[in-house]
Amino acid sequence: MKTILTAAVTVAASFALVGEAAATEWNVSVWGKRRAFTEHVEKLAELVSEKTDGAFTLNISYGGLSKNKENLDGISIGAFEMAQFCAGYHRDKNPTITVLELPFLGVNTLEEEVAVSHAVYGHEAAQKDLARWNAKLLMTSPMPQYNIVGTGEPRDAVAEFKDMRVRATGGIGKAFSAVGAVPTSVTATEAYNAMESGVVDTVAFAQHAHLAFGTINRADWWTANLNPGTVNCPVVVNTDAYEALSDDERMALDSSVDEAIAHYLDNYGALLAKWDTVLEEKGVTKVTLPEEELAAFRATAADPIREQWIKDMEAQGIPGQELYDLVMKTLEDTRAGN
Repeated sequence: MKTILTAAVTVAASFALVGEAAATEWNVSVWGKRRAFTEHVEKLAELVSEKTDGAFTLNISYGGLSKNKENLDGISIGAFEMAQFCAGYHRDKNPTITVLELPFLGVNTLEEEVAVSHAVYGHEAAQKDLARWNAKLLMTSPMPQYNIVGTGEPRDAVAEFKDMRVRATGGIGKAFSAVGAVPTSVTATEAYNAMESGVVDTVAFAQHAHLAFGTINRADWWTANLNPGTVNCPVVVNTDAYEALSDDERMALDSSVDEAIAHYLDNYGALLAKWDTVLEEKGVTKVTLPEEELAAFRATAADPIREQWIKDMEAQGIPGQELYDLVMKTLEDTRAGN
């Protein structure tokens, strides 16, 4: 009897070990703190766990695994399985998706941002580009058009941007540079200190980031309609880790993307709805630039920067014109569908 019981315990323990070994855990590298910008990642983790009865889990780390500018490098060596990054942090590492950071693309809504981003992510050139880092593009982190907060007297004319020190990355930084401003690409987590210490006069962010990183707390004014563009921040997965998933795990992950994005859009919409209240509570003046000033900004920044970007891409063997045309066509089709 003792032998039988011992054998039974051994078998039970073996099954437990097998079950434990069969569980899949992914580490996910993001930064800052939980906010509107990461809600789709949080929702994705929730959905994947539900669909696999806890057998596949995503462990989300806010800065504990990597610096935000090094997330793509971490993915490339398999230091973690999933990560979020922004194209403007390292344009040379992901040139194809910087088409989505060109200034004044004309994207008006978060839904349009999702559509154009995923269209580019699905293009062979973008997939080949990210494959150099062993990365597979999973989903975007759609953000509204950036606007700037600043201290002192409001700047409501393009001429007043001359010599303005602005925290701005990617195409937005290039746009400000074109009108004489001095952009610096400090990371989101460094923006508050840069503003506090006077390294920058102004900071360009989407609304959630002005809240999350505290720049709104130092602001005297905010531009309501500058809308020079936005930053594109994909969520990617390590290709080897993705291919190692079982069919059920892969299905659980892929089938959860649309629902995670929908949750993100709902959550961000609620934030935008209360933005005016936030400005009022913090005593921040809303600045609306005249249309002629916006037209002058676009004329100086949009066409030359786009044409140079296309030229630079084509010189690298990247179909820049094709990628730009894809964005415009997707935007047109999305609006027609609505």
